Order: sequence, then C-alpha cells, then structure tokens
Amino acid sequence: MAKRKIDEKIVKEIEELREKIRYHNYRYYILNEPEISDAEYDRLFRRLVELEQKYPELITPDSPTQRVGAEPQKEFRQVRHRQPMLSLDDCFSEEELREFDARTKRFLGGIDKLEYTVEPKIDGLAVELVYERGRLTVASTRGDGYVGEDVTPNIKTIMSVPLVLRQKKGGLPVPDLLEVRGEVYMEKEAFKRLNKEREKQGLPPFANPRNAAAGSVRQLDPKVTAKRPLDIFCYGVGEVSDLGPIKTQYELLLQLQEWGFRINRPYIRVCDSIDKVIEYCKYLEEIRDTLPYEIDGAVVKVNDLELQKKLGAKARSPRWAVAYKFAPVQATTKILDIEVQVGRTGVLTPVAILEPVEIGGVIVKRATLHNQDEIERKDIRIGDTVLVQRAGDVIPEVVMPIKSKRTGKERKFQMPDKCPVCGAKVVKKEGEVAVRCPNKNCPAQIRALLRHFVSKGAMDIEGLGEKIIDLLVEKGLVKEIPDIYYLKLEDLLRLPGFQLRSAKNLLDAIERSKKTTLARFIYALGIRYVGEQTAQILADHFKSLDRLMNATLQELLSIKGIGEKTARSIKAFFEDERNIRNIERLLEAGITFEEVKPKESPIAGKTFVFTGALKSMTRDKAKQLVLERGGRVASQVSRNVDYVVVGESPGSKLAKAKQLGIKTINEEEFLKMLEGSE
Repeated sequence: MAKRKIDEKIVKEIEELREKIRYHNYRYYILNEPEISDAEYDRLFRRLVELEQKYPELITPDSPTQRVGAEPQKEFRQVRHRQPMLSLDDCFSEEELREFDARTKRFLGGIDKLEYTVEPKIDGLAVELVYERGRLTVASTRGDGYVGEDVTPNIKTIMSVPLVLRQKKGGLPVPDLLEVRGEVYMEKEAFKRLNKEREKQGLPPFANPRNAAAGSVRQLDPKVTAKRPLDIFCYGVGEVSDLGPIKTQYELLLQLQEWGFRINRPYIRVCDSIDKVIEYCKYLEEIRDTLPYEIDGAVVKVNDLELQKKLGAKARSPRWAVAYKFAPVQATTKILDIEVQVGRTGVLTPVAILEPVEIGGVIVKRATLHNQDEIERKDIRIGDTVLVQRAGDVIPEVVMPIKSKRTGKERKFQMPDKCPVCGAKVVKKEGEVAVRCPNKNCPAQIRALLRHFVSKGAMDIEGLGEKIIDLLVEKGLVKEIPDIYYLKLEDLLRLPGFQLRSAKNLLDAIERSKKTTLARFIYALGIRYVGEQTAQILADHFKSLDRLMNATLQELLSIKGIGEKTARSIKAFFEDERNIRNIERLLEAGITFEEVKPKESPIAGKTFVFTGALKSMTRDKAKQLVLERGGRVASQVSRNVDYVVVGESPGSKLAKAKQLGIKTINEEEFLKMLEGSE
C-alpha cells in the first residue's frame, strides 16, 4: 500500500505541540511552576491526540500521548545494569554517622575536611532510566542490584518521568548515554485514596505507600499502572558517556533537573561538616510527618564526584554514601484483647490492647480500631498478628491483620449494646458509623470533657492532669465542667497525694484560667467539629458569647470557613439546656474574656499558612502574633488563604500555593508585615 503524503504543516504542528506539552509538563511536574491553566494545557493535548488519530503513522513512542500504557506483558524481560545498583550501608545514630565520616577521611589519606550532600531517603521503589541520545529507551527495577526487570511501558505512564530530555540553549549538552537512578513513590493522600478504592472493589489494601508503589510498577498490564498516582525523585546516575564540567553531586542533581528530571530540590542540603550533616538529619526526622510522602531516613553522600571514584565500593555498597535510618513507624505485634473507650461526645471507640512493641522510639501498647465498620472492613480479630502504625503524635492504629499467621483461635469482636462505663443502652444514628452512649452523666464522658476543657489550647489549667481529673470525678467532687471553679481547699486536701502547697498551686492555676479569650472559651466548650481555628473564626465574627449563642443557622452558614455540619452542631449545642446552664455557671464563677483589639495592619482579617522552618521564632510564636493582630492561621493551603509564609525547607504547601495562585512571602516580608501592625 502506497504511503500517503502528509502536508508539512501538519508534521510541523504535531512537533510544535509535542514540544509545548513537554515544556509545560516540565514546568508543572518538575518545577511545580505551571505557566498555563489546566484548560489551556488540555486544549493543546486534545489537539495533539486529534492529529495523531488522524495521522497514526506520525505517532512516536516518545509522544506525550503515549503514557496511557501499552499492551499487557506476559512476563518481565530481564535487564542487566551497566553499573551495579548497590544498596547503602545503614546507620542509626549520631555516633555511627561520625564513624562513617572518620572512616571516609582515613580512606582518603587522612583528609581534614569533607563536604557532603544530604537529602531525604524516599521510601519507594528504586529504578534506573536509560536515555540514549536524549530519549528514554529502557526503564528497569533495581532487582538484585545487577539484574532488574524491564518495566519501561509502566514507567512511561509516570508524568514526571521525561520521555525526551530537555536541551537548554547554551546549557550542558545531554550525553549520548545517560543512566539516571530514582525512587518511584506514591504520596500519602494518593495512597489512602487508592486503598479506599481497592476496598470498595473487595481487594486487599496495600500495607503502606512503598508497597503500593512497588505493586503498581510491577503490573504486567501498564494500563493498570497508568491509573495509579505515581511520582519519582531522581537522585543519581549510573553509566554516563560524558558529564562535562560537573564536579559535585549537588551540581549533578541541578543538571539533572535542567535536563528534565524531578529532584527533591527543596530538601537537598550541602553540608561542610559532619556536625551539620547530623543537625540536618535530625531536622528531617522532625519534619518527616509533615511531608506529603513517606521517608525512612536521610542519604548522606560525599559531594565531590572525584572523591567518590577514589572511595569506590565494597561488595554490596559504595564507601562514599550511607543511609541514616529513622525509627520505623510500622511494626508487627499481636492483639491481646479489644476494649471500648467512651469519648467526650459519647462515641464508643474500640481500642486494641497489644503485646508491647517499639514503634518510632516509643513503646506502643494500645492502638485505635476506630469503629465496628472499620474492624469488619479490615477483618481484624482478637488474637490476630497485625501491622501497627504510628506517625508523630498521631494515635497508633492497626493497619491490617497478617492473615497468613492465623491459627484458627482468633475471635471476632462485636461492639457492646450498652455503655461499658455507665450501662446506658447505646444508640447509632442513621447515616453515622459511630455508636454513642446517650447518657450525658456518664463518668467517662465527663472525664473526657474535662480533659479537653483544661487542655493547653483551651483553658490551659496547669497541674490539672488526667490522674487528678479521674480522682475528682471518682470522688464525686466534679460532676460537670463548672464544678472545677467551685472546688475548695478542704476538698483537695481530702484527696490522696495532695498537700497544702500542691492544693494551693492547683487552686491558683484554676483562678488564673478565669481570665481568657472568647476563642479559647469557645474551643474549651467541646462543641463537635469546632477546633481551635473554627473557634477563632466564631470569636472574630460574633465578638461576644451572647451573639454566638443566639445565632441563627443561616447566620452561621454565612460565615466563611463554617460548613453545614459544623453550623448544625453549633446550633444544637446552644439549644441544649444543660449546656446553657453550664455556661451560666462558668460565667458566674468569674470567667471573663480579654478583648483582643487588633491594630490596623495588613494582617487583620487575613489568613496565613506557614511552611518550612522560621529562623527568628517558633511556628507557635508566629501563629500567636498573627492572632494578636486580628489575623487567622490555617493548617492547609486552600483558596481561602491569603498568604503562605515560606521558611527554610518548605514542604508541599509551597507547590500547592503556586498551583492555586496564592501569594507567597518569605520570613523577612512576614516580619515587615508584623512591624507594620505595631
């Protein structure tokens, strides 16, 4: 069949469209700095698809349209790495990092000073991308370090993997052969969405984002991979025909970004001493829970590429790099029993009693199971060996049972039909998964309400901890929140453990708490769905407790930041006679609100989000200064935010702010705004 002649204008338009789309992919996926709207990008992409459908003979394997996934494979072809993909030696302490530094210097003949790069160790799947004359030809897994699996069709579906490399005018030429190593991963939120979808389909959930990423890359059908929200960070190279003038690891990473690869630039640090390496490793461990992806450590590398060559490698690992491993956030243990706790709103929560296990440097003995529906969905049983997860200050939770470890002696759990504390018959409202104790005199609810009321963000009563609250409730001295303010010295002296001084100290702390702010008081009341930020919004809007208590549903719904669920909860709270009576008793006890009069300033009425570390103050202090000047502080970036304050090593909030077009300011600009409000 004769080859049809195609107008040169069509060929040129297709090439121009591909070039534009590649450029905008680079801006969006690599730099997080899009230049055009999603709609405009879609228009370019649709036009290219339209032309390629009309002229299929012009489709090339590296066209942006070819990321949807090829035909399923019967099995993976094996790929031998030109240079082994070695694993890294691990270290777990400051001392071991110092030993690595000393050992490296000795190997180099007693060198005095070494420069290192440090970056987060992404918990994902290591891959190698091979580019010949600037085009992706093969992508493979690490495998055993010497031979991996060919996953090229699957890797092509990841939008942040360039199919064709960028050649910047006047920049360093792309080598004829370039092997790039990277880590394929899945963000935490994307992982949660994927697991929810799998559960709906009756499929077992993935244990963690790393397993999800690995399972997605190793699909025989690339169309399945294409539907998975995967991403990549590139961290180094294998075989390269020519690196030109590049002398350091850091220069190499910046050059990879210029050629079109995604690097973790905000969190890559060059450190001129092992002391600074240790300091930065500890910083990364502190912020790990705030990152949108999982990291399990930090990778430390000698920065000088020539020194890397001199150091060489041992049998399985390079001498010039080491992985500083963080304390794990997951572990396996056994469920000994399941108990039921009653919270301040009466919700019954099943809690797993565990064989003690260390997770993230903390001994964990209990983990939440959320509710009966969650237990049934995950098929968790008493006696199961389970995977338990703990991240930061989040309550440990049971991720999944290890069903292969079952013996047949495990027992299913059923929520009780009566409150385990007061014996009241539990209720379950239509449309809710929560089971509640309806008895507002339930001692468990009173204790939980009291713990919330006296907490730091609420009335902040120093010295009134959980044990003392339990004692006060048990002895019948406190049956309602206001009873705290009617305690007498002789009441406390009758309690075990109290002496004259400790009793007076507690009464003084209770007295001091009477002078508070309206926002703190609203938060302290324990209204469902009303956290610190919502309490501040309500205080700013109504200015007085009376106005809030008498607000209509329509007025509540009209406030920016208050949704229907929250508005109905607030309305119901202030329609409850018992709540009204308690508020009256609190005011009679002498609680007063300091009137915060924000001065005229650029901050008043504006909402701020902070990302990264501030040099001049803590995050809490910055938040306090904003609130004092009539501003608001949000925890997440949304279209309701006015400013994102960017400190050192900002997280994903910066990219989100740029995506939404929200104004970003640095710490210096933020301080000037504060000065303008003096």
